[in-house]
Amino acid sequence: MGPITPDLADAIESLVDTPILLVALDFDGTVAPLVDRPEDARPLPAASEALAKLAALENTVTALISGRDLASLRAVGSPPERTLLVGSHGTERWAPETFGAEDEHIDLSGAQTASLAKATETLEAISAANPGTTLEYKPASIVLHVRQAAPEVATAALRAAHEQLDGIENLQALDGKSVLEASVLVGTKGDGLNWLREVADASTVLFAGDDVTDEDAFAALRPGDIGVKVGSGKSQAQFRLNGPGELPALLESILDMRSL
Repeated sequence: MGPITPDLADAIESLVDTPILLVALDFDGTVAPLVDRPEDARPLPAASEALAKLAALENTVTALISGRDLASLRAVGSPPERTLLVGSHGTERWAPETFGAEDEHIDLSGAQTASLAKATETLEAISAANPGTTLEYKPASIVLHVRQAAPEVATAALRAAHEQLDGIENLQALDGKSVLEASVLVGTKGDGLNWLREVADASTVLFAGDDVTDEDAFAALRPGDIGVKVGSGKSQAQFRLNGPGELPALLESILDMRSL
């Protein structure tokens, strides 16, 4: 059996008549395979090609929604020109001028800047004490990556991070796959997906994602929408793909249906 199960194929078939379809995709672990260094991530060529074809269709809107900040998402993702972008877990938002939407950019207050500095100092000390862990610096957050560390080291580093970050004002800790992100902006991918739905005036939404933070977007889906979990793990999504390598088949199936 291929990646498109009969139930998923039936759901895709239902998209043929929806007036405006929004296809929103997480990036890392969905459009692009997970890698040890965030800056090395690139979309699978077949996924990138299919996304560009979808973006060119009338009455079909494409979007990337990511925990990355928008500058990083643009640098590694090379999104199609007409693709809407949501970064930093829903707190950064951008749409082409034709959509008439108001963009959201990062503009930290003095208190937020101080909290980010304290969180950065905390995680730098933890990373230095735990071999194999690395840090990723973002405009509004600091991310501890433990994928390359030994399992016991990864567990200890994440536990220490949670304990030591607790109590820092203006800070939320977000758990992901082998990462912990300390952010001074409060937002979710569900917030970002709701914004995308409104901007696109979408009648139906398809969202695909792989990580824990993508569950907020799955929870924001409405009856008639389609949620696709990429990879293993519990999920609120109705459908599942085994990994990023199966995403192109999903996008091609949507493309075929919307091109009828």
